[in-house]
Amino acid sequence: MKNTKIVEVLKTDPVLQEISVQGWVRAFRSNRFIALNDGSTINNIQAVVDFENTPQEILDEINIGAALHITGTLKESEGKGQKVEIAAKEITILGKANSDDVKKTILSPKRHSLEKLREQAHLRVRTNTFGAIMRVRAKLSFAVHQYFNENGFYYVNTPIITGSDAEGAGEMFRVTNFDLNNPAKDENGKVNFKEDFFGKETNLTVSGQLEAETYAMGLGQVYTFGPTFRAENSNTSRHLAEFWMIEPEVAFCDLDGNMDLAEDFIKYVLNYVLTHCDDDLAFLENRLIQEDKAKPEKDRAPMPLREKLKFITENNFKRVSYTEAIEILKNSKPNKKKKFDYLIKEWGADLQSEHERYLVEKHFKCPVILFDYPAQIKAFYMRLNEDGKTVRAMDVLFPGIGEMVGGSQREERLEVLQEKMKEFNIDEEELWWYLDTRRFGSCVHSGFGLGFERLVLFATGMSNIRDVIPFPRTPQNAEF
Repeated sequence: MKNTKIVEVLKTDPVLQEISVQGWVRAFRSNRFIALNDGSTINNIQAVVDFENTPQEILDEINIGAALHITGTLKESEGKGQKVEIAAKEITILGKANSDDVKKTILSPKRHSLEKLREQAHLRVRTNTFGAIMRVRAKLSFAVHQYFNENGFYYVNTPIITGSDAEGAGEMFRVTNFDLNNPAKDENGKVNFKEDFFGKETNLTVSGQLEAETYAMGLGQVYTFGPTFRAENSNTSRHLAEFWMIEPEVAFCDLDGNMDLAEDFIKYVLNYVLTHCDDDLAFLENRLIQEDKAKPEKDRAPMPLREKLKFITENNFKRVSYTEAIEILKNSKPNKKKKFDYLIKEWGADLQSEHERYLVEKHFKCPVILFDYPAQIKAFYMRLNEDGKTVRAMDVLFPGIGEMVGGSQREERLEVLQEKMKEFNIDEEELWWYLDTRRFGSCVHSGFGLGFERLVLFATGMSNIRDVIPFPRTPQNAEF
């Protein structure tokens, strides 16, 4: 008999049909009631055991964590909380789980801290919380590809190994096959990267943007969605050393079009999970409500999770220039009363997360798109405005997160771009191919980057980015 996913079983009318399921035991009560879950839904199916006619050796192996195959009759449930249950006729133990061993793990039926769950990241997806998070993450990922496909974008795989630093920050992981105890050296005693595998110094990418720009110049609309890496020694709840980035690049598109794209894209993918992940979002929402009860009122979420997501999808984002934002922040109570960790004193300040969240959560009380930032605090590739001091940059700011999206209209003028590269001490020879795109049919073009884990963080209501990626990579941690 073909096995049926539990998510489908739970939708089936109880018409006394024979059914077969597989999954892992979540609970076993009174030597009779098995709660089985196969990962297809946060909800379990209850299987009722005829324990008088079931071999004792089978009953002894039905422990939490064990993998079972159950065949039986689907019927209307006699208990509360579920529409259907399975009257088990045949139970096969597919994989044992010793009960004493289970007690030492997060599979044991008690509440575990998120820190404890991270220590056993190979098992945490079997918990309700992480099963829900990872199903939402998977749906979000699918929605990303579906959005761009529906809107005429082409998916481009940009290099993971690169010789360029798109952000100019220098926080990159080096790639080499040198014997680190005895690397090749030149006549000056310095490491000779010409002898290395790629014949030059290479790193793990921090962004696929520059390469994506070149493909936008031929395909018109492209996007990347791949792993990126930052060697930033930061242990905050917002940073990872390895994470995934979504980066569209669009030819013949200015900053206004770029802001429109970012807003439309975010609304689409959040609306997708609202439509397709209601059970998981309901669970995560209730988890947050219970968590908030232990917090002071001022620290509680202003609205339930699904309401927050609907608020984003149903309201326009507020667009504000950097200059206007600086005036708001300078005159704000936290700034005047010196409550900000980084006080805003003058135009040109690099905004921190506390400033971004103040604008979103306290002042405007909605998502905000800031644009036209000072040139000196933004990357070399952003288009210089006519005032000579600001660039056509934009950041989308979200409640609880701060910056969700960073993007810009790219500098399409060869001479201006070359001048900017000199200011940033970027070698033209290193990026000759990037400059070439400004020599052959250059045009106005724009794009943005969105850290996928931050999107998942927002969609699930979690507070630590390490809890929305299967196996987090952070300073001093590359376990699993």
